[in-house]
Amino acid sequence: MDILLWIIIILLFIASFLGIIFPMIPSVIAIWGGFLVYYFFINSDSLTWWFWTGMIVITVILFVADIIANSYFVKKFGGSKAGERGAAVAVIVGSFITPPFGIIYVPFLTVLAIEMMQRRTAKEAIRASIGSFLGFLGGSVAKVVLQLIMIVWFFIAIWF
Repeated sequence: MDILLWIIIILLFIASFLGIIFPMIPSVIAIWGGFLVYYFFINSDSLTWWFWTGMIVITVILFVADIIANSYFVKKFGGSKAGERGAAVAVIVGSFITPPFGIIYVPFLTVLAIEMMQRRTAKEAIRASIGSFLGFLGGSVAKVVLQLIMIVWFFIAIWF
């Protein structure tokens, strides 16, 4: 039975990384699912309140990091508020259109269109679109690092 539970935990951890490429997979919920399977079905003693508090803090940072990275880069590259919002929605829509590539080109094209509709020059619109792409990359890198920290911390907590 423990082997099956460990397979489920590992699959949930792997699914969390797939969520970076396919945003419809809730990355952090998959990680938490792995933690909860371990806690409720294997051993509830090894995960302390320090662990749970740390995971809550990192989870909040995960949600905020994605939003901040996207907004920061679109803004830094001259994009408008509408461009920022459009990029956020386009990442989700793009993941359904042609996964996983839609999350790259749909936000780029969306920001480009929004910025052009706001009477920006082509150069300004392309620059903002590049910002949305860099925001996606920055948010993805931050997610990978934070998710790895969560998973490594989990294994340290249960083994030591």
